[in-house]
This record gives sequence, C-alpha cells and structure tokens, in this order.
Amino acid sequence: MLGTIVNFLAILAGGLIGVNIKHGLKDNYKGIIMNGLSLVVIVIGLTSALESNNILIVIFSVVLGSLVGEALGIDKKLNVLGNVLEKKLGRGDSNFSKGFVTASLIYCVGAMAIVGSLESGLTGNHDTLFAKSVIDGITAIVFASTLGIGVAFSAVSVLIYQGTITILASLLNNVLTDAVTLDMAAVGGLLIIGIGINILEIKEIKVSNMLPAIFFPLIFYVLKLAWENIFVLIS
Repeated sequence: MLGTIVNFLAILAGGLIGVNIKHGLKDNYKGIIMNGLSLVVIVIGLTSALESNNILIVIFSVVLGSLVGEALGIDKKLNVLGNVLEKKLGRGDSNFSKGFVTASLIYCVGAMAIVGSLESGLTGNHDTLFAKSVIDGITAIVFASTLGIGVAFSAVSVLIYQGTITILASLLNNVLTDAVTLDMAAVGGLLIIGIGINILEIKEIKVSNMLPAIFFPLIFYVLKLAWENIFVLIS
C-alpha cells in the first residue's frame, strides 16, 4: 500500500497547490493548458490501448463492461457524489463535481494505476506507483488551477481504487498473468482516450459507465481456467 499512499499524498498536495494559484492564471492560459493536457491524455491512452495482443478480449470487455456500467448507473452516481461533496466542501466552486470526476477517472483508469497497483500487490515493487505519483502531482497542480478543489479530493478515489487492486492482487497472484495485465491496461487506455475527448468537449462520453470493462479480461481468464479444469476432470 506504500505506493498508493504516496500517490494519494502527491495528488492531494498538487491539488492544493493548484487551487492556490488558480486566480493567478488568465482564462486563455487555462484554456490552452487544458487543451494541451487533453492531447497528452489521449496519447497516454493510445500507448496503453495498443499494448494488448488480443483485440477480441478488449472489444468484448468494453462492450460487456459498458453494459454493466450503464445498468449500474456509475456515471450518475459519481456525479451525485461530486455534487454532494461540492455542497459540503466546494465553497462555491461550480467546477467541483467536474474536477472531482474528471481527475478521479484520469488517475484511476490508466495503465500505470493498474500495472503499478498489481506490481505493488504481487511483488511489493512500488517503483511504478512512485513514478505515477510524480506525474499525478504535477498534473494535479495544472488541473486544480483550472478545475478547482475537486481535483484534490480525487486523491481519495485513487486511495480506494488502487488500494483495492493492490490487496486483490496479493490474493490473486496465481491468476494475474502478464497477458491479463496487458489486456486490462489496454481497456484502461481506451477509457483514457474517452476522457481526453471529454476534456476537449468533442463529444460527451460516459467513461464512468465503462469502468467495469477494465476487469473483464480478468473475468474471461478466470472463466477460461475454470472451463479447462472442468474439461480435464471430464476427460
């Protein structure tokens, strides 16, 4: 959990710094910064999405995961949570919910979040999460300077999400192969591209409702192992 805790603190610190310099940036500078970050986010997503060697797993994961997420209404629930936090802690910040949800998604669904948390749980190696902490801390400053204090509160989402993956990885170390990890990261990469498109306001994509897709490669692999074991028993 050390890597996740460091990541949590980096985002929190970056968010608080960004809020304090928020009024020092003119709107045109904020706009160009957000556009640049959007392009970077899309490139990061593409890099991860192209890592998988099994495109069919990625396709089925996105389709089925999106259906599950839509049925659960994850996007709506996250926005409701953001609005509740905005009323209690936002101090009049109209962008609180947007900052909280957007930053939470960017920091949670990336390849580094998944792979780093898995490495932390499987081998105790926190190097990937330490590197992610540096990147997230810097981007949190920029995001918070434009989207407000909601970005800082996204650190809680990271703590819960990455902490959960780390704990589960330590319990499922016989199931999480390199191929499964790459497929999970590839699905996460596609979701990151969607986030970049949202930030650019090209089209609104409910990326939150696609979050379950990240875990479908693992589900498929578990089902495959179960089927192989059944086949062995039958034969």
